Amino acid sequence: MNTLQKLEHAQMKKLAEGKRLDSFTHGDTVRVNVRIVEGNSERIQAFEGLVIGIKNAGARSAFTVRKISHGEGVERVFPLYSPRVDSVELVRKGTVRRAKLYYLRGLTGKAARITEKKEEAQESQSD
Repeated sequence: MNTLQKLEHAQMKKLAEGKRLDSFTHGDTVRVNVRIVEGNSERIQAFEGLVIGIKNAGARSAFTVRKISHGEGVERVFPLYSPRVDSVELVRKGTVRRAKLYYLRGLTGKAARITEKKEEAQESQSD
């Protein structure tokens, strides 16, 4: 590892400590808790939706979350190591065959559903 990579790795560790960052991938449903600053007060706001894309770029890593709010699609891009991102909680694992799920933007209703990954059910049946 060169010096720049070492510095970036140390910075990523420092920014990630004290946060709950569950392991997730594209197709998973996550709940992202974001710090919102309004004047002198600060609060935590949850944004729950489907991960449609992940950009792995070291300290500049980001992921895109999409949800349907009042019949309208809403997407937010969250920097993974931002101090504003309080935690990323995995709600549901999904099974997809693509890395970027941008095709979901054109789908609505049942067509936009992602099937759930059933790992626990398979393990308990084999016991």
